[in-house]
Amino acid sequence: MSRPASVYRELRPWLKLLGRRRGRLALGALLMAITAFAGIGLLALSGWFITATALTGMLLAAGIAASLDVYVPGGGIRFFALTRTVARYLERIYNHDSVLRLLADLRGGMFRVLVRLDGQALSRRRASEWLNRLTADIDTLDSLYLRLLAPPLVALLAILGLALLIGVFLPLAGMVAGAMLLLLWALLTLGQAHLGMAASQRRVASLDRLRSRAIEHVQGLAELSAYTGLATHRRRLDEHQQALYADQRLLGRRAALGNALVGLGVGVTLLAVLWLASLAYARGVLSGPLVVMMPLAVLALAETLGLLPSAFTQLGATRAAARRLNALGAAQGAIAEPRQSVPLDSATPRLEFQAVSLRYPGALEPALEQVSLRLDAGQRLALLGASGAGKSSLAQLATRLIDPQAGRVTLDGEPLPGLSLRELRGRVGLLTQQGELFDDSLAANLRLGAPQASDPQLWQALAMVELDAWAEEAQGLATRVGEGGRQLSGGQARRLCLARLLLAEPRIVILDEPFAGLDAALAERIATRLDDWLAGRSLLLLCHHREGQPLAALGVGDWIWLASGRVLTAGSE
Repeated sequence: MSRPASVYRELRPWLKLLGRRRGRLALGALLMAITAFAGIGLLALSGWFITATALTGMLLAAGIAASLDVYVPGGGIRFFALTRTVARYLERIYNHDSVLRLLADLRGGMFRVLVRLDGQALSRRRASEWLNRLTADIDTLDSLYLRLLAPPLVALLAILGLALLIGVFLPLAGMVAGAMLLLLWALLTLGQAHLGMAASQRRVASLDRLRSRAIEHVQGLAELSAYTGLATHRRRLDEHQQALYADQRLLGRRAALGNALVGLGVGVTLLAVLWLASLAYARGVLSGPLVVMMPLAVLALAETLGLLPSAFTQLGATRAAARRLNALGAAQGAIAEPRQSVPLDSATPRLEFQAVSLRYPGALEPALEQVSLRLDAGQRLALLGASGAGKSSLAQLATRLIDPQAGRVTLDGEPLPGLSLRELRGRVGLLTQQGELFDDSLAANLRLGAPQASDPQLWQALAMVELDAWAEEAQGLATRVGEGGRQLSGGQARRLCLARLLLAEPRIVILDEPFAGLDAALAERIATRLDDWLAGRSLLLLCHHREGQPLAALGVGDWIWLASGRVLTAGSE
């Protein structure tokens, strides 16, 4: 397949997205075209007017009767100057607003893609890679309209308009100017894209690796220092940085070459038009003011053509970003909604794992192997085991964040794939070890669990986890929690996530180390309140061991011990 066809195939999904706002983008391109044509008109008419004024003055000085209407061309100059200024101002505001709207559309679409991916699909990439897709790659695509579509189209229209304007007075000069400028346009678009394609694609990949390495370097600083790997990791960072700088310097030189080509091409075209116009003047075909006007009109095109070199030198970066986002958009998780959902009859269904086996991609050992257990309606069960025993994997299976490779998980005997995700996750609530908090208010973070919850209900949930007094001393429900809950301590963040789970009112409650980071007395008080709230609900409590856990206060009487993804033993208090 040819390269232009390949480029179109990669950019086609994003061109379709642009097509949804075609009216808005067409208006932005029109403003850009008005700016370009007003610039050509301003310089051309100014050159004609200055030359005509000078010639008229010379004739009058020589005693020859002559006259010149200064009002019409003077008004035209003011019109073009004002139009150019206003159109450029409106174009910048309008087009940048359009690009911001397009970026919002892109990010919304990518978030919808991520939501439908299961845990295994998400685990195939680092968090830094997902972050890079949602930020750097999407930001790179803002050049698609603002630099790669509208400017070359406007430049092409300006070249044709200029050739027509010159051709009205001197057809040969119009054809020569049009041919030379079209060749220059092709060199500035296709030629610059070819020169910068490989380096700009490498730059995107290098930037991705550098960002991922930098995030890992900061997050793993303690581990790298402890295992004497800090120097090696820093050296790799320097290598990625040097590779990035090398490509950036190369792209800068090639963009500079394109800018020089603009000056050279416009200058040569200007000389050619001036030469042809001078010959026509010598034959008496053209007047002196027109001889000056025509090359100045060519000169005005330099500004419009000057937008092309840097944009098309970076076309490879746009292609690379589009290719990576296309792969993300085509990604399909294993979790899919059933065509016809099976309704559940009981309010608190029975949760059962039947000979469940699970192995994560690339893992040497299975996370779960032939695990069978049952959580009856209203039962409270503790699942014990060291880190890596398989407790969190069972919790993810119960909420269908992942599916097992063997065996099945059921609610009241119905396999989870036959239930709608909305009904399943409305019945089964999970408090993970690392709850997600957003840089917003307490109220906004709590209402993620219950969007329609009233303020009194939010305060009641905060009181359940003893965060109400702290919130009152702060800014109430408007208190900001910071990015990832950074304004909170670890224990406060855990309790806020627990309060959000309480608001969701699930019938099967899975708590993964709910009291981590809390002192024993506070954990006991919260557990006592949870005991009343859990009446009629089922509880699956995940923890490392029984010691130090308020199992009695939670009413947990049964326990199962897991090790290496297998059930070792079970018992009751």
